[in-house]
Amino acid sequence: MTKYGFLGLGIMGNAMATNLVRAGFEVTVWNRTPAKCTPLIELGAHPGSSPREVVADCDITFAMLSDPAAASEICFGPNGVLSGIGDGRGYVDMSTVDDTTARNIMQAVTERGGRFLEAPVSGTKKPAEDGTLIILAAGDETLYKDSVAAFDKMGKKHMYLGEVGQAARMKLVVNLVMGGMMVALCEGMALGLKGGLNGQQILEVLDAGALANPMFKGKGALLLQKEFHTSFPLKHMQKDLRLAIGLGDALGQPLHGTAATNETFIRARAEGHAEEDFSAVFEVIR
Repeated sequence: MTKYGFLGLGIMGNAMATNLVRAGFEVTVWNRTPAKCTPLIELGAHPGSSPREVVADCDITFAMLSDPAAASEICFGPNGVLSGIGDGRGYVDMSTVDDTTARNIMQAVTERGGRFLEAPVSGTKKPAEDGTLIILAAGDETLYKDSVAAFDKMGKKHMYLGEVGQAARMKLVVNLVMGGMMVALCEGMALGLKGGLNGQQILEVLDAGALANPMFKGKGALLLQKEFHTSFPLKHMQKDLRLAIGLGDALGQPLHGTAATNETFIRARAEGHAEEDFSAVFEVIR
């Protein structure tokens, strides 16, 4: 039986690892805050004392970390992934990072004799809990094939996109669009409410035509209730917008609309909404 590791048990990682354990897979978990491992251990997971121990003991280790700095620290830091990888064992980084960070980790892992796959996901807390994420993978194709059984428990769709860096780029494109859509929804809602329109009717009209989409339907009702229970933290959306703008600079692609969207999220972070759901950007728009 394949032995899996899982590093990082935040909002997304906890749900994803839980689905693996509930599916009957042998899973070893690690988190910088050890208490976050307890619920998974109670479900049947094994505790790991460090990233090094986890990757050394497992055939394939998944990581779900907050940003490029965290992904790099877990890989290159003391008792990190690099000190335990080798002998063809797999490391699958599912964090949302820039393509340069993904390539740096890939090079280091492969130089130590391991296999590397980047596999960021499209989806937030509820899809992670339901196992309906979209997994965007690139890198070692043999590792991709070996990870399919686990991917099937974490997501409803997985795609292989080629060389390392392409999955990171795809994820930034997805979140660039999502961030812009959220700001557009919030601005439209704010304008309509100030103009005396009924918020529920605004959502009903949007849902009846070409603009209908799950995000507007799910988040729109929460905007009206001013409920911003965290599904995808606002600070992470702003981080992804920043990374997308950086990619645009590197490729010579102007992103004027995304730059404006990013500034709106920066303002929301500055006003104390960083840990709330990214839909809390409504608070600085309305």
